[in-house]
Order: sequence, then structure tokens, then C-alpha cells
Amino acid sequence: MGINEVHGRRQLPRGNVFRRDTKLSQAASVNPRKSSSVSTIKPEQNTPCKYWMSGNCLRGEKCWYLHSWRRGDGFATLARLEGHKKAVRGIAHPSGFDKLYSGSSDGTLRMWDGYTGKCVHLTNLGDEVGSLITEGPLVFIGMKNVVKVLNIHSEVEFNLKGPIGQVFAMTVVRDMLVAGAQNGGITAWRASFETNTFQPAASLEGHVGAVKCFAVGEKTLFCGSVDHTIRVWDLDTFRCIETLNGHAAAVTSLVHCGAYLFSCSLDCTIKVWSAPEGWNWEVVCTHNVGSGALKLCGMNDAENEAVLFCSCNDNTVRLYELPSFVERGRIFSKREVKVIERGSENLFFTGDDNGSLTVWKWQKNLKKTH
Repeated sequence: MGINEVHGRRQLPRGNVFRRDTKLSQAASVNPRKSSSVSTIKPEQNTPCKYWMSGNCLRGEKCWYLHSWRRGDGFATLARLEGHKKAVRGIAHPSGFDKLYSGSSDGTLRMWDGYTGKCVHLTNLGDEVGSLITEGPLVFIGMKNVVKVLNIHSEVEFNLKGPIGQVFAMTVVRDMLVAGAQNGGITAWRASFETNTFQPAASLEGHVGAVKCFAVGEKTLFCGSVDHTIRVWDLDTFRCIETLNGHAAAVTSLVHCGAYLFSCSLDCTIKVWSAPEGWNWEVVCTHNVGSGALKLCGMNDAENEAVLFCSCNDNTVRLYELPSFVERGRIFSKREVKVIERGSENLFFTGDDNGSLTVWKWQKNLKKTH
């Protein structure tokens, strides 16, 4: 059921709603590859061949299953970057930089060259990475009891202490870095990104389970937790002004867009929330994805149409048109995809629990498949 069908005339904004402003280097078109789809595969064959995914399908064109990492038109694989031994936990592409960073639960940070797709630097961090984001020249690495900060221009590194347990989620809002930890606590530092100085700003408490995700509104911070709730914090006062109850399992990802908040959960649903007056958020649409939902990401395709990505614990990523929630494509993986990161110049990235990082690109003037 579409959002516009549920909420009268209110509709999700169309067009340029998810566009990332930063410019991605031309270099990021890493080793373009032709689509691996086999031309004789029938459109109704939507299940990928597990033997092909492992590189040893002997049936070739006679195989009854899909020989492709995707279904649907309008996007294609550019490169698969292999090297991590365990799950990818974060992908970051600093603005104006021709390198891509990835952090993994194998305890490493890898830097990939945008021209060759090769790993040009490997850092052993000594412990699992829980999350990874970037802001300007700074790369933030969430780990157990600490956030590591790397300035890619000066190569200065330092640690921010305060979180208790693994740091599963981070975001930058206003002039603050915010980190959500395993114990349910949220730590905020006020930052001067020019001088690499960070001062403790607030410690937010209330969740009784690990904080897994953030989304930023105009004056509010949203956070989702394994305790099944979403908390809404006032950024001026650091007070929790609302607790949203609606999911029946861990809240795993959040996306804020205009007047709407999207949330997904291991209860197999995506919920769309609305608060016309800015408070009293209510569910206006629930979409059942059929499997535990892990990660949401909103972006625009090459035709400037809004697309919502949702990865699930059946090793797929679904691509939905908005506001209808019509599925327009699907990405397949060997294991769960828990990282989806949008780039610029029509690029986006996914990282899975097998340690694989994939570079994708939107394509223009191709008919969408439903």
C-alpha cells in the first residue's frame, strides 16, 4: 500500500529528495565490468544460482537459475572489491578524495584506489569495527569503547573515549559527532573539524538495548535500538521528547526524508512515520518485506527518481519506488548486506557479511523492470 493511499493527499516528495551533494571523483568507476546476466535467462527466473555465486556452476546457459548479482534495470555492477575476511561494517568515501575506505569485523581498515580497485593500504586496528562514517577529511571508526578518528589530509589519528561497548552507529549533526553504543547510551562531542578538537557535549540515556541507527531531522535526532523503540531527541536541549513504539523487534535502520521518517526492523516491516505538527509521530504506512529488515538507504537514480533500498536477512537488497513501494529491482549476495552507502555521480556501494564490497552505478534511459 502506498503512502499517498494511507495519508490522504500527503505524498512523499518526488525527484531530487535523496541526492547527495558531494562530488565523487571520476576515479570511482573502478574497473567497469559488463553485467554478468546470461541473455537466455528468462525474466521470471528470480532466484540466483548458488553454484554460480560460488564460481562453479557447470550448467552455464542451461542453468534454470539466475546468473547475476542483480535483477532489474537501471543499475549495474562496476566492481567487486575483495579482501576483508569478515563482515563489512562501514564504507566511507570522503568528499573530493579518490580513495574509498571500508572497515570490517576482521579488525581492519582498508583503503581502496578509485582507479584500479586495488587495496592500497591496510591498517590492523586490533579489534572489530562496528561502524564507519566520514565528514570532510575525517574518517570516524566506531569500535569497542572508543571512536577512532583519522584525518586523511594530515594523517593525524586520535581516539575519542566515552562509549561503553561496541559503537554500532554514528552520525554528524550540526557541529557534533554522535555515537550509539552497545549499552544503549549515546555520546555526543562538539567538534571543530578544522582543528581536530572534540569536547564532550552530552550523554543521552534511555534505551535499554544497543543503539543500532540514527537519522537526523531539522531540530531532532532519531535513534533506533534493539529494545524495539525509536527515541526522538531535541538537539537544542538534548532531551528525549518522544518514544516511538510500533515495531515488534529490533529497530535496525532509520532514514529521515522531508516530513517522513522511515524505519525498518527484524519484525520484517518498513514503517513510515509522519508528524505534521513536528511532534506526535504516527505510523502512516507499514510495508511487509517478508524477511527481517537490516538496512535502509534512500537515494535518487540516474533519472532523479527516489528509490528506497532495504536489505534483508535472506541475503537480498530490495529496491522500492516511492511512494508506491513497488519493487523495481533486487540485489543478491552470498551473505547479509548490512552496509549500503550512496556516493555521487550515480555511484553507490554495498558491503556484506562475507567481507565483499561492491561498487554499483545507476544507468540512464533504461526501462525499469517491476
